[in-house]
Amino acid sequence: MTATFVLVHGANANSFSWSAVQRELALRGHRSLAVDLPGHGFQAGFSPAYQAPQDPDAFTAAPSTVAEATLADYVGHTVAVVRRAAGHGPVILVGHSLGGFTLGGVGNTIPDLLHRIVYIAAWCCTRPVADYVTAPEYTAGQAMAVGQALVVTDPVRAGVVRMNWRTGDPARLALAHQAMFAEGTEAEFLAAINTLDPDESVHITQGDTSLDPARWGRVPRSYIRLAGDRLLPPAWQDLLIADADAANPAHPFDVHTVPSSHLGFLARPAAVVDVLDSLAPR
Repeated sequence: MTATFVLVHGANANSFSWSAVQRELALRGHRSLAVDLPGHGFQAGFSPAYQAPQDPDAFTAAPSTVAEATLADYVGHTVAVVRRAAGHGPVILVGHSLGGFTLGGVGNTIPDLLHRIVYIAAWCCTRPVADYVTAPEYTAGQAMAVGQALVVTDPVRAGVVRMNWRTGDPARLALAHQAMFAEGTEAEFLAAINTLDPDESVHITQGDTSLDPARWGRVPRSYIRLAGDRLLPPAWQDLLIADADAANPAHPFDVHTVPSSHLGFLARPAAVVDVLDSLAPR
């Protein structure tokens, strides 16, 4: 039976992010579907104050559709999708960036329904999350700088990380461009960030992010390293891989490397789809 690639987006993203990847998968004969996690995509609740000309005060104060969303919500939603897809053949669960937390929860919950889990520069924590965000491999990246440039709310108070992707400040845009999609043109970068949602829940990293060696640990797993990632640097990705392999020595990651920034592969997907294509059951 033909496999289905179930694609889980990262922070402040949605199913639209995967359109180019899905097109390339389809042209190679693969079936895929992209998940909109709760409160994302058409449920994102964009505020009129986010449009131009922006009303900064109203945008900052606008309610959010993800303020109460938890990791359990994201996992439950994706489990339901995988259960339906598994009725039609093997499922390869793929996640990018923050989507890695959802992958872990799904692997803990329904390991027998997963043919493989594929992480793309994605979170995969076998220690407390705080250990990874304070690690020098993480702080050497530009994630915190981008956050400082574009976050417009107090995440602790609001319950969301609210990003102003539509800022007109050239310095802030230039910083985000270099951090997230350095190999892309300005037009490609602007197109990419205009598909993103303003809000992401702060509760995702506060849920149960543990990975059960007896369940998640026995699902075949691949990690696609993004060698040009300045947001989540390759050294930090390597730290996650090494920790996961140490915790699950009998089932280590199958590791691949592609020359992409954090967002670049979503616009130029051929190299990542080469890997996904090779992982599909024949």
